Amino acid sequence: MNKAVTIIVQLIGLYFLYWLGSVIQKVLHLFIPGSVIGLILLFALLSLKLVSERWVQKGAGFMITHLPFFFIPATVGIVSYAYIFKGKGMLLIAIGMFSTALVMGLSGAVAQKMIRRMDGSYE
Repeated sequence: MNKAVTIIVQLIGLYFLYWLGSVIQKVLHLFIPGSVIGLILLFALLSLKLVSERWVQKGAGFMITHLPFFFIPATVGIVSYAYIFKGKGMLLIAIGMFSTALVMGLSGAVAQKMIRRMDGSYE
């Protein structure tokens, strides 16, 4: 199959999981966002080997490669709320930077621990 067609089909599959998660969230009136539920569904399907990793690999890779473009609307939207940054702006920026660094550090530590476990080199 052509690479572009493969990516499109995989993106449709990923979007379907997102849509299914949104439906589940609305029907069950859950507080968890539908996108997170869709991600949990994808994780479950991959973990149970009901879906092969190669069935989503190129589509997910395409999304990750173009991830910065998805943040442009959010960044532009912040300009509409510039009044929030008056007075306490530097504090909000510091909190944002600290929380981002914390998430990145913890994610990296967890990923490294998981890689070591998968390699069989337990600490």
